[in-house]
This record gives sequence, structure tokens and C-alpha cells, in this order.
Amino acid sequence: MTHRSLLSIALRSATLLGTVSIAVVGCSDAASDAATSASAAMTAKGSASAMTTSTPSATATASAAAHPKMMEYGNPDAAKVGTLAPDTGIAVGQKVPDIQVTDLDGKDVKLSELYAKQPILLSFYRGGWCPFCNFEIHEMTKAFPEYQKLGVLPVAVSVDKPDQEAKMKATYDIPFPVLSDSDAKMIEAFHVVNKLDDAGIEKMKGFGVDLESYSGKAHHEIAIPSFFLIDKTGTVRWAHSDPDFKVRPTTAQLLAAIEAAKLAK
Repeated sequence: MTHRSLLSIALRSATLLGTVSIAVVGCSDAASDAATSASAAMTAKGSASAMTTSTPSATATASAAAHPKMMEYGNPDAAKVGTLAPDTGIAVGQKVPDIQVTDLDGKDVKLSELYAKQPILLSFYRGGWCPFCNFEIHEMTKAFPEYQKLGVLPVAVSVDKPDQEAKMKATYDIPFPVLSDSDAKMIEAFHVVNKLDDAGIEKMKGFGVDLESYSGKAHHEIAIPSFFLIDKTGTVRWAHSDPDFKVRPTTAQLLAAIEAAKLAK
């Protein structure tokens, strides 16, 4: 039997079982997901003849909700690593603004309170609804011991309100600060704003993403994915931004940039 035939059977089976997977953010291969779901369902049922319409269990639903979708992003050409997209970011050598944001407990945090203790790698990400951002946070978590060795603290910031950010952090232990810039003050001060127009907002809603529910605000602004290496004086030592949210530096590239900066610990 051909692969096409197997896929056709899998899709029909999945439809009957009500197990077809639909990507929330529109980033997965729907056909592959459906085939996988159908295959798992057929194994559980034993045979196609035993198939009946089913509803996912509460446990399965809770498990899916507890693990945000992740998707691996592409990586920029070496020549683009450490560059800022036109009209974005704060250039190397410039001081950063001392913006106050909120931690997951709702407490105010000034940026200077963080970099005064040790250099930080400030990462602006789009939000917990973005699978590429979730992958980025997960990669930074895995590499946290390497950042520690270099004396640098990763700090992640999005416009998600604290309770939304807490949901992401609750899925696995994130050992570095995750901050809420729900008023978009910090992303505006760092010039890494992507303001969605009406068409963009509706497109996001079509993917099941209501930006206002995530940020708690109506500014419709999210961050352009970007990184700023900031020393203990509040000076930018390395910076990278790219409006293409599907392309971001690798962990190895970030660590190499930190090493090259030769920061005072």
C-alpha cells in the first residue's frame, strides 16, 4: 500500500474519531498531525471496526494545555548575527533606558536593578502564544548553566500580563526572570515594536490568538524578537533584532557573542 493510501486511511479514521489536530498558531503540518493522531487512535482501539466517536479526556486536554506548542526556528546567516534591523533597537555603546516593568508576582522591577548585579542578556519575545518564542525560552533554559559560567543572566520580556507569563513558566522550571511589559513601555523604549493593524489583529484571531486577552491592553503591540547584551553600567555591548520571527540566533551564537564582549563580571 502506498504512503498516499495510508495517509488517506489515517485521515478518514481521524475524522471519525474526532482526533484531527489543528495548529493553534498555524505553524504545523496539518496532514502529518492528522496521520499521527489517527495512527495513535487506531492502535488504542485495536481495529478500525471498533471505532466510535470519542471526546478527548479531561486529563489529555489539561496535559495539552500545560505544554505550550514549540517550533524550532531557523538561524540567521553569520553576517547578520549581531545586527539590528533598520529603525529598531538601541545601538552598541548606547545606554539603555531604565524602564520599570512587572515580575510574575506583580511586583515592580527596574531594569537597572537587574544589570547592576551582573550583565544581562535581555530577550524580547512576542508572547507565550508564539511557538517559536516558547522554543527560544526553552533553549535558554537548557543553556542556563552556560550563561552562568559566563556571568550573564538571561532576562525574558514580553507584553503578556503576569498571569499569562506565569502559565508559561509553570510548564517547566525557568531559572531566570520572565517579565511583563503589558503597557509596552520597554519595547517602545528599545524601539522593538511591532504594532499590528486591523488586518493583522483579525489574522491573529483567526489563529486563536486574542492579543488583548494576553496583554490586558488594547495597544495591539508585540515585540520584535531581539536580544541586547547589557553590562553592569547599563551599556549595550551587543545587539540583534529581526522582524522575521521565524529566524533567531542559536544558543552557540549567543554564547559566542557574550564571550567576545569580554564583560566584567
